[in-house]
Amino acid sequence: MKKYLFCLLAGLSTGVMAQERTSNWKGFERIDFPFQNTQAFLVKPYRAVPGNPWVWRAHFPAWHTEMDSILLSRGFHVAYVNTNDQFGHPKAMQVWDDFYAYLVGDKHLAPKVALEGVSRGGLYVYGWAKRNPDKVSCIYAEAPVCDPKSWPGGKGKSPGSAQDWALWKKLYGLTDEEAATFPDIPLNDLNGLAAFKVPVIHVVSLQDKLVPNDENTFPFLNNYMKAGGPASAYPMSRGAQTLEGHHFPIEHPEQFADFLYDHSVPVAQPLKRQAYIEPNAGLGRSLEKFAATKKGTVAFLGGSITHNPGWRTKVIQYLKERFPETQFTIISAGIPSLGSTPHAFRFQTDVLKKGTPDLLFLESAVNDRVNGFSTDAQKKALEGILRQLYSANPQADAVLMAFADPEKNEDFAKGQTPPEVLIHQELARYYGIPFLNLAREVYDRIHAGEFSWQYDFKDLHPSPFGQEIYFQTMKELLRLPAKAALRTLPALRSPYAYSAGRYRSLTEAIKTKGFERIESWKPTDKTGTREGFVDVPMLVATQAGASFEFPFTGRAVGIAVISGPDAGILSYRIDGGKPRRLDLFTQWSTQLHLPWYLMLGDDLKPGKHTLHVELLPQEDAGRKGNACRIVHFLVNE
Repeated sequence: MKKYLFCLLAGLSTGVMAQERTSNWKGFERIDFPFQNTQAFLVKPYRAVPGNPWVWRAHFPAWHTEMDSILLSRGFHVAYVNTNDQFGHPKAMQVWDDFYAYLVGDKHLAPKVALEGVSRGGLYVYGWAKRNPDKVSCIYAEAPVCDPKSWPGGKGKSPGSAQDWALWKKLYGLTDEEAATFPDIPLNDLNGLAAFKVPVIHVVSLQDKLVPNDENTFPFLNNYMKAGGPASAYPMSRGAQTLEGHHFPIEHPEQFADFLYDHSVPVAQPLKRQAYIEPNAGLGRSLEKFAATKKGTVAFLGGSITHNPGWRTKVIQYLKERFPETQFTIISAGIPSLGSTPHAFRFQTDVLKKGTPDLLFLESAVNDRVNGFSTDAQKKALEGILRQLYSANPQADAVLMAFADPEKNEDFAKGQTPPEVLIHQELARYYGIPFLNLAREVYDRIHAGEFSWQYDFKDLHPSPFGQEIYFQTMKELLRLPAKAALRTLPALRSPYAYSAGRYRSLTEAIKTKGFERIESWKPTDKTGTREGFVDVPMLVATQAGASFEFPFTGRAVGIAVISGPDAGILSYRIDGGKPRRLDLFTQWSTQLHLPWYLMLGDDLKPGKHTLHVELLPQEDAGRKGNACRIVHFLVNE
């Protein structure tokens, strides 16, 4: 019997007409259908368990099907998509992403799947599970390949397979030397999967010489458990073992069916990520450019959460895997401690001088709050960054993100939306760009009992678990269908937005008295520094009465200083106005020579102005000196 099914794949812009063929598989209905130029099947139970739990077979779907039969009789679905001979390659993982989206979105299968990987199938299940740890309930792996150097490479105890080794290297584009250190294998990068506590069981033969346990299962289990993942192994020792011990009968398959069942039922229903994604006009311009021109520039601008490896590196990996023929320029411009005002004035130097972004990821909601920037300053800075971006590339895309921290959790608990989140959200809507409310997502998932801040997310600098939470929502955004449309810029929301924010040279200071330009400053104490703010030129004074003037043309002026244990106090005035006092010392100054950006006037009339600065006498004994170290002048031209 043949029938036709129109299925819309989540994340794809077009539907796929799939021709189904129904047959009987061990008494159950099996539906075979073409899927993205390959073949797939879905076996349906007589009566599904509520929530539709399912097992996903990787490679060799007809091998050792006893567990599948047991699970089907208990109400599971069984699925398979043919990506054979791709050894878990990223292009296979892209098919898996789409197949998952189809089965969960159109067939309403459970959002978490139990994975089964036999032999080289281990490359697939671990490749996909590491990319999607939030979507996996548990993993059953039978004599799995965990290191291609062992099999098919034959670089250790295994005889390997010369033909498959050549195919694997060709597929990944590797030389023998590159293959020896290739990182994307099941043995590596297990922190995210382990953080989600995905249970793993390996069923092996101790006689396996083709895929030796010493080179595959044992180092995998060791690495996974060291990362905090729950894992076990079951050695099969009964019955005839063939193919050098790689093929063996499964003792008590019902026990392993129980393992898959118990970790999949009752079916968990996590909150849907779409609730925290406002796509607005989407990312069609950049994504279509990546595909059409085979070139793309992606920039990441933020603080330490952007600087640290985690979601950023995963986004880069995802884009490179999705667009394998595209040559990407990556601009990583995260600097710890900095928020939107510093971002606006360093955007030209730290981003645009390195390339013109087609896609910008921008975050500042955590540091803006911690550093005490006013809502007005945040609005001027964030809009200024976008205007600078669009001035360089009118058709660029941008994503605004609000990350989580304990203070935001407290606001949400009181029924309040943090002002930093609202500022990002309102600006994104005004400019028609995506906004990710990751702060709200983290709070809601904690409140729903999915995880805890203390043991899972752990800190505003997220654990591997938290990094995965962020990345998976970003990935969901990147997978949304979007069409490119010419951008028309709306009017400025703030006439004083930092749309022309720039660093200005220290050499422009005049009438210097007691201030000395040091070409490569470094601290003489043991207090820490930030990269990019040490071994660089600075304008420095340590004695009260030191002064200088800075003539400039623009609507705003400020200074970027290094605030350490000896930070002093300034007096400043603009255009001969009333002197104002400015303390350079911060709550973190005893621990760090902190980059600290200070606006001295940001609503000036356009035109020429003069800033006068003087170092005041030390006022308290708590400071270890009386220093002013200026690393940049800031001007909004």
